[in-house]
Amino acid sequence: MSYRKRIAALMMVDSVIVLTAIFISNFLLIPLENPFTLMLLVSAITLLISHHLFAAKYKLYKKVWQYASMSELTGIFKAVTISVVVTGAVQLIFFQDIALRTLAITWMMHILFIGGSRFSWRLYRDHFIQPAKGKNNTLIIGAGAAGTMVARQLQQSQESDLTPVAFIDDDINKQHLEVLNLPVVGGIQEIVTTVEKLKVRHIIIAIPSLSRKELNTIFEECSKTKAKTQILPRIEDIMSGKVSVNQFRDVEVEDLLGREPVELDVAGIEKYVKGKTVLVTGAGGSIGSEICRQLSIFEPKELVLLGHGENSIYSIEMELRRTVPELNISTEIADVQDRDKMFSIMAKRKPHVVYHAAAHKHVPLMERNPEEAVKNNVIGTRNVAEASSEAGVNTFVMVSTDKAVNPTSVMGATKRIAEMVVQHMDMISDTRFVAVRFGNVLGSRGSVIPLFKQQIQNGGPVTVTHPDMVRYFMTIPEASRLVLQAGALAEGGEVFVLDMGEPVKIVDLAHNLIKLSGYTEEEIPIVFSGMRPGEKMFEELLGADEVHSEQVYPKIYRGKTPEVNINVTYELVERFEGVSKEQLREELLDIANFRVGELRVLSGVK
Repeated sequence: MSYRKRIAALMMVDSVIVLTAIFISNFLLIPLENPFTLMLLVSAITLLISHHLFAAKYKLYKKVWQYASMSELTGIFKAVTISVVVTGAVQLIFFQDIALRTLAITWMMHILFIGGSRFSWRLYRDHFIQPAKGKNNTLIIGAGAAGTMVARQLQQSQESDLTPVAFIDDDINKQHLEVLNLPVVGGIQEIVTTVEKLKVRHIIIAIPSLSRKELNTIFEECSKTKAKTQILPRIEDIMSGKVSVNQFRDVEVEDLLGREPVELDVAGIEKYVKGKTVLVTGAGGSIGSEICRQLSIFEPKELVLLGHGENSIYSIEMELRRTVPELNISTEIADVQDRDKMFSIMAKRKPHVVYHAAAHKHVPLMERNPEEAVKNNVIGTRNVAEASSEAGVNTFVMVSTDKAVNPTSVMGATKRIAEMVVQHMDMISDTRFVAVRFGNVLGSRGSVIPLFKQQIQNGGPVTVTHPDMVRYFMTIPEASRLVLQAGALAEGGEVFVLDMGEPVKIVDLAHNLIKLSGYTEEEIPIVFSGMRPGEKMFEELLGADEVHSEQVYPKIYRGKTPEVNINVTYELVERFEGVSKEQLREELLDIANFRVGELRVLSGVK
């Protein structure tokens, strides 16, 4: 039925109800031979006009009544009550009398008939339309607003293959009661028994305010069953219209980190980014591309995407042009090892802020190719930093790693030396140079999560180097936010780190991923392969001489970086190509771990 026909039908039904209510009320109280008095006719016309006016005001003709609830009933009450009051006022003005008893009965019949006509369709859907056979019994965890919204959607949907059978909620005031005719069977300790008793095949976690630690606890209980576990879509995705409330998503490993993500100081970042030219090196990589996505919302004057791989730069450029069409984007295909090209690009673009995310990061590969790590991580950083200083860049932010603390690998050593280069540049340049350290990034290229997923997809086994190995983890968006926030907090020379909570055992990640993929460890076994060259059992975010106790921003710390002399580093850079791989590895580790005597002597003062 079209919108206009629907409005006309509802108005016609309401007109019949209004006239029926007032005439029946009049006949019950004044059974005269000629009941159609002038007062009755004027009252009926007044009530009819008033009802339509106030029904329109409270949008009674625009409601979808199969989803009617208390708010719709409130609208009916207001429209009817005000209509009757207006009718009484008209009687008093024109007839100096109010037929109170007639109006009281009219009011009651009016609400009864209007409410009944509206709620009858919902009653019919809820009680007479039978759910399709073959639906999966579904347990909803959370009997609050989100959980009841999910249950109502599933009860009324003919397309979904899920039918809710019960709620789980830790609120003892709700337990053993019913919500939407569904029992609240108990707390999370009842999940396993409820799944078995009600033959549940699907579990939906519907608590938007759930902390990651609480979600971990609930997921642990759900994983003891064979039911498929999903979670309510993110509220921001529902509000933005990307998904509907009944488009549930799988629980992801990022949901189980056990800590809450760091939030941005939006005003502070906007102040130094909006209307400015910003350049990102390694813009096609996991971190670099996410930095570009995050930057796009702050309306920079120009966003320059610099990278060596044309395919990855093309990919992020097309994505940004599609999602943020008003953003002014420029691209530069260049290698940070090309010193002349770096100086040329910086002189041409004149960026206000540079985010340096280009680097080699794979530990085993850099162990076998230490000279390449030096070229990209040390020489590349020096080239971009010196070009930035020459071009008058205001702020330079280098993306570093927790592996730069007391490094045992070539990759970690070259990143620590790159930090030294940045510290040295801060001392001799007007540009503010800072570095940002964080732990492993979930889902980034070459990280452990994609590897585990690939191994699970191939049927296993999942390989873990050591049962006691632990790492700090964060998501790609979190890592990128930390980089942006560091630029806003930068005074020059700092190393910023994130309070990443407790480190996570790699084997626990493997266990969770196997469960999340719908397998058991009998189907996908875990095999311990032994530690690889350059790996540490655990990582640190700050060295013993770098620890700063106070936070400079919620969950962000500023490390006290030791003073360094860059001469030894630059001397090695000049001759590294003539050094054997093993000797180069040893010298890199010596420099990065301050095992060279001159390193703690300052080379200059800013």
